[in-house]
Amino acid sequence: MAKLFIEDLADLKSKRVLVRVDFNVPLKDGVVEDPKRIVASLPTIQYLAAKGARVILMSHLGRPDGKVEESMRLAPVAAELSKQLAKPVATASDCVGPAAQAAVAKMQDGDVLLLENLRFHAAEEANDPVFSKELASLGDVYVNDAFGTAHRAHASTAGVTGYLKQSVAGYLMKKELDFLGGAIESPKRPFVAIIGGAKVSGKIDVIRQMLPKVDKLIIGGGMAYTFARAKGLETGRSLVEVDKVELAKQILKESGDKLMLPSDCLITDHLDFKARTLGATKTCAIEAIPSDWEAVDIGPVTTEKYASVIRGAKTVLWNGPMGVFEIEGSSKGTFGVAAALAEATALGAITVVGGGDSASAIKKAGLSKKVSHVSTGGGASLEFLEGKPLPGVLALTEK
Repeated sequence: MAKLFIEDLADLKSKRVLVRVDFNVPLKDGVVEDPKRIVASLPTIQYLAAKGARVILMSHLGRPDGKVEESMRLAPVAAELSKQLAKPVATASDCVGPAAQAAVAKMQDGDVLLLENLRFHAAEEANDPVFSKELASLGDVYVNDAFGTAHRAHASTAGVTGYLKQSVAGYLMKKELDFLGGAIESPKRPFVAIIGGAKVSGKIDVIRQMLPKVDKLIIGGGMAYTFARAKGLETGRSLVEVDKVELAKQILKESGDKLMLPSDCLITDHLDFKARTLGATKTCAIEAIPSDWEAVDIGPVTTEKYASVIRGAKTVLWNGPMGVFEIEGSSKGTFGVAAALAEATALGAITVVGGGDSASAIKKAGLSKKVSHVSTGGGASLEFLEGKPLPGVLALTEK
């Protein structure tokens, strides 16, 4: 990585270090339900505090649309962080202005302060220069440790860097870039990518980027049936993007023998996603889907075929589920792939799970700790895999 890293910073004692973290965590009854993102940023916060820096954290939470929403205040996050750090974490009632300035002025070396929700100000998402300058005035140095928001050019991820001499990557940011970048740029082979999810349109750029680089590209999820239609097969009521069938045909033509598609699938005569229920289910060959049924998962033959390829890989990148894993009856394919990733890891492979649904799936399978890396950023990891530059990374100081 050609950007400055937190360990490149000289004497941090008494320095005000402004750190962008991604504490956009789920809250339930005023308590943090899943602290994964908070835990992921602990190494950066602990390193700075140990060096005697005054650690000023800024984050968003939810989508308050530029106004104060009481249910989206960061006090519960500060309470959870305080528990994780085993030391008090101060809060401010705003992220800029007199309240923020007063809270920063009170800080001693090694203290940690969490500013209020950045998105209570519309200026944050607008990347407003005045707001960026106000944020920057609170710190001497800037650290971005929020990979999950690195694909957004907001005031706290990009704008703020224009007003501070040094802007560096934190431990989590570096870890994300090292794992994702390493998988793409210098993979140990065989290199296998697994791309799932509902729509071809959402993953087309990733498929295009990955095809020349991988040894095998495994397709699952709803998008598999757009490819099935492109091969002239009956897909019943399965999810198909009719306007992407020609594109799928083109990819099939370009991919040679790299692309792996399901040979069998689990189908149902009724899917109610909201109620998390399926009607009658059965497995069938991909070419035998009845016109009034829909596919909701890959079948057992495909699951084993995919698992076998994954177990034989040295680098595996997974982005997107194999089916409707949120419903127990149609989760076997996704969990089978998750188990194969864990086995590949145990055999010495580097396994990287993109954020979003894949991260939820591997967590639901209870295997998050059995793979090399689970990304904290769904949208950011997707854009990184698509080969798009991330504004939050571009804005950091060159080494």
